[in-house]
Amino acid sequence: MRYDDTPHPHPAWIALGILSIAFHLYLIFSGLIPNLITRPLHMALALPWIFVFLAKTPTARATGATLSAIGIAACLWIALNEATLADQYGYLEGDFQLALAVALVLITLEMARRAIGWPLPIIAALALAYGLYGQHLPGEFGHPGLPVGSFLGTITVAEGGLWGSLTGVSVSIIAIFVIMGAVLNAGEAGQGFMNLASAAAGRLTGGAAKVSVLSSALFGSISGSASANVASTGAITLPAMRDLGYPKRLAGAVEAVASSGGQIMPPLMGAGAFVMVELTGIPYTQIMAAALLPAILFFATVWIGIDAYAARHDLQPIPRENLPTARLVLTTGAFFLVPFAVLLERMFRGGFTPQYAAATAILAATALLAFDTTLRPSLARFVTRAKTAALAAGEQIAVIAAIILCASLIISVLGQTGLGVKITSLILSAGGDRLWPALLLTALACLLLGMEVPTTAAYVICISVAGPALQKLGVEPLLAHLFVFWFALLSTITPPVCGAVFIAAGMIGEDWLKVALTAMALGVGLYLIPLAMIANPALVAVADTPIRAILTMLQVGLGLGLVSHALIAPGGAGRRVVLGGVGLAFLLGNVLLP
Repeated sequence: MRYDDTPHPHPAWIALGILSIAFHLYLIFSGLIPNLITRPLHMALALPWIFVFLAKTPTARATGATLSAIGIAACLWIALNEATLADQYGYLEGDFQLALAVALVLITLEMARRAIGWPLPIIAALALAYGLYGQHLPGEFGHPGLPVGSFLGTITVAEGGLWGSLTGVSVSIIAIFVIMGAVLNAGEAGQGFMNLASAAAGRLTGGAAKVSVLSSALFGSISGSASANVASTGAITLPAMRDLGYPKRLAGAVEAVASSGGQIMPPLMGAGAFVMVELTGIPYTQIMAAALLPAILFFATVWIGIDAYAARHDLQPIPRENLPTARLVLTTGAFFLVPFAVLLERMFRGGFTPQYAAATAILAATALLAFDTTLRPSLARFVTRAKTAALAAGEQIAVIAAIILCASLIISVLGQTGLGVKITSLILSAGGDRLWPALLLTALACLLLGMEVPTTAAYVICISVAGPALQKLGVEPLLAHLFVFWFALLSTITPPVCGAVFIAAGMIGEDWLKVALTAMALGVGLYLIPLAMIANPALVAVADTPIRAILTMLQVGLGLGLVSHALIAPGGAGRRVVLGGVGLAFLLGNVLLP
């Protein structure tokens, strides 16, 4: 029972979605409220969506309702007793609190399992087992032992664990931008993305594929989910490419790669960027500036790859009669340009926080829900779209909350047991205290972990254990975080587990492995740009040295173009090797050249 395939959802879900939106917006405008109140309430609002709304069978719905009731009661107890719990300093008192802590941990694990599957809660359960029994392990990976009351108390009744800084990001920042995306997509803004992209690129060679690239960059910057991006923009771009005679493997690969890149495209970059703000203490605007040129390079590489494929397959532009008119582009474009203008003006000119700026943009986007392309208001239209936005926001906030809460369990164990420091030491020793072996080990860890858990969770876990190692080897904190964040995306297009490819292949009706292999060639920038950032730190320093950053971008871009042509364009093996070698030299100039 989901908002996108249920024509008449129960009014209770619409009301709960509105309550979730109102709660998170209220926190932005109300001032400071204790964390042990806001964060448990955030979880309480998420529980019914995961356990009941997303339940697929009557049995799952019945057990979910019971778990929701228990979880909501526990969260409310934490919020109501916030002042008392603050004096306990993370230590459980009495059997009731111990039972409550166990219930919260188990419900969090089951919440994540129902939201995204087994892998992440299994990792969290293993981490918890290590915290409870790790003292019995021999050697350096054992720990002295933690009292159960202190271990579980830190996780459940203190501002750590479930109610730590990661959950704070979910409450105060991620939820706001999820609401903004839901409101934009409920109105004309989604079609506005497509129309603007079609007008900009539709008449070019390989136009339908380039429309997919542009629309995915625009949509992905607010959705923060490669899968959601494929499902939404792909519903329009994939049939268009198929009808124009594009090979199915190429059409699916274009959509998968472009949709994956939406998570690294400013201004919003999905949930990961806001977690990065919390973990690094670096202002969001600085992170956005650092991420801009690498993101442009990624999409430019995809663009170059499409041109190379166009030469092989004679890919035609979109017929002129199928392109949107200038008036339609302007009118539908305004539906997302107005909220984005409000967002950027409040953030950069007004000097407000990203979440406050987004809250004002939500108000502007909500007002636009009443209008269609004729610019005539309709109350009925507004009500229908508001319901859609409420359902979408409620579910998406809950799914992200489930991921963040479960990842918070892992981070808490790493901190309490010192396991993160031990893994860091292992990476350093395995890499021989050399930077590039450590980078490659980190990239491999990101790829393996990203196959099992969502991008944000993979990024959080990998940076927690590998970040300190990279920084000890001289990598700046922001650069280390961007490196890990990019490589956490690899699993969206890299076999054997490649979520964006699976969805695109299913929509276009092609073998997923063929789509994945094409996607890897087309998305080669996802593999190489993080390495180029390390070799050429000026690439992310556009705010400090803009001219040098742009020159570095041109050098790296030339290298990416050569590598892309070596992989895709027609030619013999010798030509490909030469092009690839020269391209890598430009990409990693500070490593390969004196």
